[in-house]
Amino acid sequence: MTKMLDNQPIKALFLDIGGVLLTNGWDRHARRRAAELFNLDYAQLDERHHLTFDTYESGKLTLDDYLKRIVFYEKRPFSPLEMTHFIMEQSQPFPDMIDLMKRLKQQHGLKLVAVNNEGREINAHRIRKFGLDTFFDAFVSSCYAHLRKPDTDLYQLALDVAQVEPGQVAYIDDRLMFVQVARSQGMHCIQHTDYATTRSKLAALGLPLDD
Repeated sequence: MTKMLDNQPIKALFLDIGGVLLTNGWDRHARRRAAELFNLDYAQLDERHHLTFDTYESGKLTLDDYLKRIVFYEKRPFSPLEMTHFIMEQSQPFPDMIDLMKRLKQQHGLKLVAVNNEGREINAHRIRKFGLDTFFDAFVSSCYAHLRKPDTDLYQLALDVAQVEPGQVAYIDDRLMFVQVARSQGMHCIQHTDYATTRSKLAALGLPLDD
């Protein structure tokens, strides 16, 4: 049952990371680039990826074991370390969005909680490389919780960790399904498409940014 939104002030931002603050960590475009660079059959790589990636993102498989399943199930002329380095290099920041969230947090006294699907090693690399731990209060990531969006239990865990009610949360994600699920839990939701639109929608929720 959909929970009614109320007029409580926003106390927390729940944020996806890939597609909002950073590029996606290991999406189909990155896999295609990997297939070209390492001379792999993309269709086979992608099929094996989809068969096991949920397990990796849920924190039940290491990156090494994931790569054994999708690439190193047979001998290759390159090493797992080379493949790992390539994967980590795919992440790039969206500086304007990162700056927006830092400033909103400071100006409005918000809690920032990451609610994202990510494998442990990739998640740790992205947090460290882009300094996400310097402004996020918590990471409710699939690899830690052993739950993946759109499982509503992950959203509830984020609420419990942040100690806020759904109506006190603005949730931002680039994927429509995840936005719809969060909205069904009573959160104020924004499907992120670009900086200007998201900033405007946050202002409409009572979170303007003072220039």
